Amino acid sequence: MANSIAAAHNARVLGSGDTVVVLGHGFGTDQSVWKHLIPHLMDYYKVIVYDHMGAGTTNPDYYDFDRYSTLEGYAYDLLAILEEFGVQKCIYVGHSLSSMAGAVASIFRPDLFHKLIMLSASPRFLNTGDYFGGFEQEDINELCGAMEKNYKSWASGFAPLVVGGDMNSMAVQEFSRTLFSMRPDIALNMFRMIFTFDLRHFLERVTVPCHIIQSSTVPLAVTEYIHQNLGGKSIVEVVPTEGHLPQLSSPELTIPVLVRHIRHDIADGDH
Repeated sequence: MANSIAAAHNARVLGSGDTVVVLGHGFGTDQSVWKHLIPHLMDYYKVIVYDHMGAGTTNPDYYDFDRYSTLEGYAYDLLAILEEFGVQKCIYVGHSLSSMAGAVASIFRPDLFHKLIMLSASPRFLNTGDYFGGFEQEDINELCGAMEKNYKSWASGFAPLVVGGDMNSMAVQEFSRTLFSMRPDIALNMFRMIFTFDLRHFLERVTVPCHIIQSSTVPLAVTEYIHQNLGGKSIVEVVPTEGHLPQLSSPELTIPVLVRHIRHDIADGDH
């Protein structure tokens, strides 16, 4: 293992300020997904960015298939990074996978978080009889089969589907680059974990304030479910963007919203 947890995750501290903002990325990306947001924060905040273990920028030898078969592995990594940097309290911005990892981390250590800002979040992606997550098990089985058969081909089709654009768009090319950099067996393990986790019954234990920011492609039922079932105050804002990575595909719309939610706390009257 690297000399430290932070080094293994390529963690960096940028900017200056009394308040710490930590940025966590989602599946198939790395910390570069925040490149449009970071310049807006560095003059006012101390910003910590890091890569999830398994991202193409990390050493695949450090990836523990058992540890990262559940979301808790990512939550424990986040807590270890905060401890190593001596962070006593932070604003955590998590995208997709990281939004839920941050929620789990906040259950373990609520004292470390001023608030959570969740972008493109979901507590469960699979549909059940009484819950619409947006995906059927058959869809996931098919995607996993395609990943195992030919990862590069799968990634080429998956990137525009997720981002919501054609292969010529800069956002799709950027997402393709980070997807291609992942080791295929690690990507498959992460993908399976994401589509099997179910945090619905844990939401009530999340007591820190949460800002839920969704693109218009996230099912409204999912957004409302998170909002209604969190244990603390929460607020929702839907940004009129397409795709699962709006901070990359529509930064002109998404970044101002993220900055506003980082700067402002939830009013007392909100859920």
